[in-house]
Amino acid sequence: MAIEKKKKVWVVGHKNPDTDSICAAIAYANLKNQSDEGRYEAKRAGELNEETKYVLKTFGVKSPGLITDVGAQVKDIEIRKTPGVSGKISLKRAWEMMKEQNVVTLPVTDGENNLEGLIITGDIATSYMDVYDNSILSRAKTQYQNIVDTLEGQLLCGNEHAYFTKGKVVVGSANPETMEQFLDDDDLVIMGNRYDAQVCALECNASCLIIAGSPQVPKSIIKMAAERNCVVITTDYDTYTAARLVNQSMPIKFFMRRDQLVTFELEEYIDDVREIMSKEKHRDFPVLDTDGKYVGMISRRNLLNMKKKQLILVDHNEKTQAVDGIGGADILEIIDHHRIGSLETMSPVFFRNQPLGCTATIIYQMYREQNVEINKTIAGLLCSAILSDTLMYRSPTCTPLDKAVAEELAGIAGINTEEHAKAMFQAGSDFGSKTPEEIFYQDFKTFSQNGVDFGVGQISAMTQDELDQVRDKLLPYLREAMTERKIEMVFVMLTNIIEETTYLICEGEHADELVEKAFPVHKEGAYHVLRGVVSRKKQLIPMFMSAMQDQ
Repeated sequence: MAIEKKKKVWVVGHKNPDTDSICAAIAYANLKNQSDEGRYEAKRAGELNEETKYVLKTFGVKSPGLITDVGAQVKDIEIRKTPGVSGKISLKRAWEMMKEQNVVTLPVTDGENNLEGLIITGDIATSYMDVYDNSILSRAKTQYQNIVDTLEGQLLCGNEHAYFTKGKVVVGSANPETMEQFLDDDDLVIMGNRYDAQVCALECNASCLIIAGSPQVPKSIIKMAAERNCVVITTDYDTYTAARLVNQSMPIKFFMRRDQLVTFELEEYIDDVREIMSKEKHRDFPVLDTDGKYVGMISRRNLLNMKKKQLILVDHNEKTQAVDGIGGADILEIIDHHRIGSLETMSPVFFRNQPLGCTATIIYQMYREQNVEINKTIAGLLCSAILSDTLMYRSPTCTPLDKAVAEELAGIAGINTEEHAKAMFQAGSDFGSKTPEEIFYQDFKTFSQNGVDFGVGQISAMTQDELDQVRDKLLPYLREAMTERKIEMVFVMLTNIIEETTYLICEGEHADELVEKAFPVHKEGAYHVLRGVVSRKKQLIPMFMSAMQDQ
């Protein structure tokens, strides 16, 4: 019995990822793969900042793949592998295939698997029930092979791969004198085993004779037909039954739906698919791949059994900070060091949250607890994350454990923590070629309190000149960012690592008022100067939340 391949689990940090978010995802995926190799894959929910790029380059690690939405997609549901059929097959054969496969829709494809149309049971019923004139068989360009198959007959003369393209269908039950009056060139004649009528039809240049009733056709008739390029088919059905069935030999391409087909692609999101399906009367819908090739069929019923994307979240547990579509994903674990946020899960999950300066410190502990060796590369990533999140141990969020772990990891990675941290921060504060938008979103998070949504970004640098340049770029952009993110206030912490001081800029009707309520400061030019404040998580956000709660 074949073993079902396990679904990939993505390990991902928050939007606008920082170094901790990326390095924690890579390190934790590596740890999980020690016991379930290959199933876990690190991902990122946004673009890398320059500091993180420097870290990955330093330790020779490829950037995780980008994901922007983890909602269920068409590729996450069970797609029925109904094979495509040729538009040449008969209505009768299509009906038989539908019964065999227990489906009501067949996709019609060409030799390169491009979707040409759809044939449904309603189309076949219509072809049977509607009254057509007696030239419908030729207008449909019916292949003689289809007629042979439909009548379960035998081809005695002619090319089965040729097509009936001219003339009408006639039942030759009259005497020869009468038949001559209504037979025209290229007609298809259905008749019994009457020699004189057969000769009459051939002399009238019929293109095909269907001789019913299990006849023994004289050799002279077959010879005469061959000389006149006339197809001769025999069938055990009687004349009435043959005449009734012959229309079922028409190719489905004549009746199939080919215009304004409703199709879905593998990458489309289920929420969009469900909305479109609700407006359509069709039962089945074709699925195409990224190259436009036919893949299979889905119906509304398939949406009930979709397999959600499976995620492990690191360095966040706030819904506003999570990748889009998180509500449609299956969260398996959360590893974080922030306050407990607004994220809800459908079922119990493994949740590890510790009051440490960095998620990487928690993951280091998990490596040790599981007796998994930390190699040089993973050590370098985890150490870099700790140095980044603790601002080289200057942040009040930094604990003695964070520092001890970082120094141990530095020894494994073969780096000097002070030199490496300065190089990281220097790379991260290279803002000259960046747009205001790129700078703003490199470390930005949104929060909500008492129905008020606000956002806080943080930019760290080694010198005040660098921060002043960033201020000049960002100030004109803040109102645009507020509108874009649909928030009421926006703040940016311009943190001087050496001075351990944050120069706060803000925008919004009550932004200045909130800062001055949370901190004993007044605005100095463009800034609120917050001395000793370097941590968004431990120093700024709690004060803001408390001030907003008192309103």
